[in-house]
Amino acid sequence: MAAAETSPLKIGRLTISDRASAGVYADLSGPAIEESLAGLFGGTASFIRALTPDERPQIAAALRRLCDEDRCALVVTTGGTGPTPRDVTPEATREVLEKELPGFGEIMRTRSFAIAPTSILSRATAGVRGRALIINLPGSPKAVRECLEILAPAIHECLRHLRE
Repeated sequence: MAAAETSPLKIGRLTISDRASAGVYADLSGPAIEESLAGLFGGTASFIRALTPDERPQIAAALRRLCDEDRCALVVTTGGTGPTPRDVTPEATREVLEKELPGFGEIMRTRSFAIAPTSILSRATAGVRGRALIINLPGSPKAVRECLEILAPAIHECLRHLRE
């Protein structure tokens, strides 16, 4: 147990974007995840990066790979949580979860509403697959930073429970 606590926390970050995956524009939200989580976990975090288009089978496969093969303790997605037909991240996430933790999405929407009333359009969720915590975040770098700040205490607590 002590070795697991001192080894770097392996974090998967998955950007879901048709345009970023096609090279139309740079992924800015993925790096925002890393910046925010590096601040939360300091030098104890290492990142595995993935990028996929808004395609449910590809999103689900990437989540499974990050959890099952790469053995990430935390997987954070960005993008695909809105109401448009191409936004399928929550559906792909629920497909791979063993336990849903809806409080993550609920608190992000509740706390973000004062900053951006459109946050109620987010369908983000979170949950557990094996010993990995998966969290969906919005697609903007600003929202990524704000939401991770809100979620930090719950992320730490959930990871502690999953490591027991």
